[in-house]
Amino acid sequence: MLRGIVLAATLGALVAGGAAHTIRPPRWIAGIEPWVPELDLRTKTAIALESLPICTTLTSVGSDADWVKLEPDFRAGKKALGAQDWQSAITAFEQAALRDPLNADIHNYIGYAYRRLRQVEPAVDHFQQALALNPRHRGAREHLGEVYLVLGEPAKAEQLLAELENLCLISCAEYEDLKQAIASYENLAAR
Repeated sequence: MLRGIVLAATLGALVAGGAAHTIRPPRWIAGIEPWVPELDLRTKTAIALESLPICTTLTSVGSDADWVKLEPDFRAGKKALGAQDWQSAITAFEQAALRDPLNADIHNYIGYAYRRLRQVEPAVDHFQQALALNPRHRGAREHLGEVYLVLGEPAKAEQLLAELENLCLISCAEYEDLKQAIASYENLAAR
């Protein structure tokens, strides 16, 4: 019996260690990958459940979602976004954020409203806060990339585009929108 428990514990530790290593390889591998291409583990790793895409664009949250019905300020903010009443949207979402400060969608919407008001600094702050709360938030990456284009920092926007490409298993609206915005920016810059 004791031998079986020890064997099961050892096997469990080996499997967990192997999974942790293949899901997120050690940092030193990135330093030697250019010289040893066989070590590119990104194409060989298994997809973890949390790496599946979660749709978080402005159009993806329907007004009839259960949690929208439960939060009146969130509902009011969504309605204000639809009416392009950016200041009312900010006010409503900030009230919603008082009750749910860890909601990345709320911070993304606040950032979006600030961006539409051309208030870049608070927009960037809220997009970054959304990404801190949910590093996989595709909408925040798209909108932050568009802000970087407004600021004349296309390299940062392209970095966010590359991150979106990794987040989207198939083509997603956020990736396509940011890609199109970067192309438009490059066309304008070439003139």
